Amino acid sequence: MLTLMESGAPRHDPWHFESLVLKSGLKMRVARAGPSDAPLVVMMHGFPECWYSWRHQLRSLSDSFDCVAPEMRGYGQTDAPRGVANYTLDKLVGDVADLLDAMGRRRAVIVGHDWGGGVAWATALMRPDIVERLIVLNCPHLKRFSGELRRNPRQMLRSWYMLFFQLPWLPEAIFRAGNFAALERALRDGTVRKGAITDADMAYFREAFRDPYAISAAINYYRANFRSGFMAKPGENAWIDRKIEAPTLLIWGEQDFALGKELTYEMQGLFSGPFEIKYIPSAGHWVQQEEPETVNRYIRDFLSPMLSVSPGKTPQPG
Repeated sequence: MLTLMESGAPRHDPWHFESLVLKSGLKMRVARAGPSDAPLVVMMHGFPECWYSWRHQLRSLSDSFDCVAPEMRGYGQTDAPRGVANYTLDKLVGDVADLLDAMGRRRAVIVGHDWGGGVAWATALMRPDIVERLIVLNCPHLKRFSGELRRNPRQMLRSWYMLFFQLPWLPEAIFRAGNFAALERALRDGTVRKGAITDADMAYFREAFRDPYAISAAINYYRANFRSGFMAKPGENAWIDRKIEAPTLLIWGEQDFALGKELTYEMQGLFSGPFEIKYIPSAGHWVQQEEPETVNRYIRDFLSPMLSVSPGKTPQPG
C-alpha cells in the first residue's frame, strides 16, 4: 500500500488526504478523519459529487470513528480508466473490497448516497463478508429500483436523465458548458434548503471534474450498468435477489426530485437482518448536505452499539 499525505485542507477541518494503490492497480484518493484504530466507516458519494459531499459527516463522526470518504472511480484524483466496461457494479464493489484490504481492514460500516448508495447496496449483496453495518441515503434498494423502472410510469419520468446518459458525447458537452453550469443547477437548484451548498462548496465539486475524462467516467456508471442488464428481470439465484444480512439504516429526504418515496415502501422482505428507515420531510435528494445535524444524529444512534464496550474490554477495529 502506498500512502501519500497531501496539503490544502483548511486547518480547522479534521480530514487529510491519502492516495492508496488498490490490488487492481487503481490509485484512489480518500479524505480521512478520525483515529486509525477506531471502527472504520467508508462514505461513498454519488453523481455529480465528490468526497466533499461528506464534509459534515467527517466533522461529526471523526471523534469516534475512522472515517474515509473516497473519490470514487473516475472522480477527482482517483484514476479514471477509459471505457464503459470499467464502471460496472462488480468493478465498483471490487474497489470497496480492495480499499478495505489496502487499509488492513476486514470489515467496515459501508455508507453511500445516490450512486454511492447503489454501490453500498451492491456491496452488501455481493460481499456481505466485509459489511459490518449498512447506511444508505436517498438511493433505493437495487431490486426495488429495477422493478419500479419497469412498471412505474412516474418513476420512469423522474429517471429520464438515465436514458439521456446513454447517448454518446452529448451529455458530456452539456455538462461542461458554461463552466459546469449544469453541475451547479443539479446541486443547488435541487436543494430544498437554499444555501445548503455555497459558492465555496461548488468549487470542490467543480474540481472533481477538471480532468477531461472525469465527466465521461461519471456518466459511464449509468451506461455500464444499463448495458449490463440492470433493467432486466433478475435471473434465478442472481445476487440482487439475496437478502441483506447486515443491520441496515435507510435515510430518505422526502422531497427528492429524482426518486419517489414509494421506492422505500414494502422493503422488509429484502433483509434477513435488522432494517429501519428514517424519513426527513424537510430535505430532498442531497439530504446529508441539506440536513446534516439530523442525518448525523441518525447515523450516530445507529452506530452507537459499535461503541458500547463491556468493562475490561476495548473496541476492535473492523
